Amino acid sequence: MTLSTERTVRELAVEIPNATRIFEKFKIDYCCGGSRSLESACENAGVHIEEVVRQLEGSPTPEPSPVAFQPTSATELINHIQEKHHTYTREEIARLTALISKVCSVHGGNHPELLRLQELFVVLAQDLEPHMFKEERILFPYIGELEEAKNRGRSPMPPPFGTVSNPVRMMMMEHDTAGDLLRIMRHVTDDYTPPADACFSYNTLYRALEDFEKDLHQHIHLENNILFPLAEEMESEM
Repeated sequence: MTLSTERTVRELAVEIPNATRIFEKFKIDYCCGGSRSLESACENAGVHIEEVVRQLEGSPTPEPSPVAFQPTSATELINHIQEKHHTYTREEIARLTALISKVCSVHGGNHPELLRLQELFVVLAQDLEPHMFKEERILFPYIGELEEAKNRGRSPMPPPFGTVSNPVRMMMMEHDTAGDLLRIMRHVTDDYTPPADACFSYNTLYRALEDFEKDLHQHIHLENNILFPLAEEMESEM
């Protein structure tokens, strides 16, 4: 496979099964920054494009994972996002809120960056809950109606928001905000590197936040790069 560096990160993330894992490794934004060319994304991340291309071109078939999920329909993808990612996000927000509070109470005096981390996570959590609610109650049901209407050969009911592109644009803007918060959190924690005096809970917190970040990246990737373009395509065809 010969890979063009002018292809967008989004295109490569969708087409190459293992691409998202490689992008995570090099800290290349493939969800919110998916519209960048690979060349631009590598430059922005400060990594050598030759090495990224080499790994992408030699990418093996990965083990089954949330990123490798291949939906057969928009409805199946929506169900996967809600059952896998929305459920995980809500459960981890509750768990991490308590864990950050615990670690801050013990280590906050010696590590003020923890207090900043806590502030950032609170903002992220407060943004994500209404965001998921709007998807589940407004956008996702309409995408499901679009698909059903297409399969039945009829026109869908006109939505109150005019076109699916309007809520999609809003959701993607909110994804950008979440991505920015994740980047600041990673910077504040020095790439989630615990200090020498970190206790078990401190180490657990940093590992859990890294896992939370990876899952949210995958979550946004499925929406920005697969579901939303599919919804806009279905609407335009009808």
